[in-house]
Amino acid sequence: MLVVLALVFGAIAGASAHFALPLRSLRGVSVGPILGALVGAATWTALTWAGAGPDGGWIWLASIAAPVVVTPIALLVLSRTRASRDARTQRDLGIA
Repeated sequence: MLVVLALVFGAIAGASAHFALPLRSLRGVSVGPILGALVGAATWTALTWAGAGPDGGWIWLASIAAPVVVTPIALLVLSRTRASRDARTQRDLGIA
């Protein structure tokens, strides 16, 4: 049941990253929180399967740190990819 906290922390990290990073108009507002929640839950699950218990500090640290690190990088890559694809499509269509 404590995995819900990892989901919440991840969603908060993802929402914060969405609003802090540039090019937010090129991605949906829910992409950041969903991605952060998935990374947090995946980290929690992987460490649980590896034998870490919720009473240890490492599972909490990793479940909070992983979305904080991974989500902004993924959002930047997604946004820049979308911007370059949009520019290429506009160029191909003769719009730009």
